[in-house]
Amino acid sequence: MPQPTDRLSRIEEVLAVAFEPVLLTVKDDSAAHAGHAGAAPGGETHYSVEIVAEAFAGLSRVQVQRAVMIVLQKEFDTGLHALSLKARAPD
Repeated sequence: MPQPTDRLSRIEEVLAVAFEPVLLTVKDDSAAHAGHAGAAPGGETHYSVEIVAEAFAGLSRVQVQRAVMIVLQKEFDTGLHALSLKARAPD
């Protein structure tokens, strides 16, 4: 299966595979950060993620954030600068 070439699609794919979320929303916020630290002319540097997954049940907020950051490490290593994260287990 070919890998997606844009960062938003890659983020969606890796989070879907890792956590099997019941809700996943990924938004590229890069345009709002143009000229700020970490912003790149081509964008794809600042994202917002909302994810709801049973995989987060029983985990602390820090554990959930750490788990998400670990699976997105490759993106951080290749230009992802900032991630606004809202993550929780289903109610």
